[in-house]
Amino acid sequence: MMNSLSNNKFTLLRILIELNFYCAVTLLIGASFLSIYDEYSLFIFNEDLYGALDNNLRMIMVYLAITECVVLFYCFVTKNFRLMMPVGFFLILMIGSMEFYGEINTVAIDEHFPLFFLYTGISHIMFGVMADIEKRLSSREDDNLEIG
Repeated sequence: MMNSLSNNKFTLLRILIELNFYCAVTLLIGASFLSIYDEYSLFIFNEDLYGALDNNLRMIMVYLAITECVVLFYCFVTKNFRLMMPVGFFLILMIGSMEFYGEINTVAIDEHFPLFFLYTGISHIMFGVMADIEKRLSSREDDNLEIG
């Protein structure tokens, strides 16, 4: 009875983390591609003031979306989502990178970027940790079956 209850809680937690992850991925890819167009962008790019430097920031967002798609494809093909832990870590590091980019190039960075990268990064890390736990539990169960 107690084991069943803890399994149900773990299953519910797993589903919530997975749903959150796919929302974060959709937000990351969508917001990154929408950065191309001023009228649809979730972020403020002051192109009139900063010109080409601001367009570089837009292109960084597009490259980020493409990279996310490639990494996700790799994870689906290999059926190994533990890679999402370092991806999440690097997304969180993007907060500092964006601030550094803005400081060096004297470009104003939208105040929503840190929250965006923090949310997507933590979502990726949690999903990667969950995938790692599931992989370890699965291999432990396989080991128990072989011994018995």
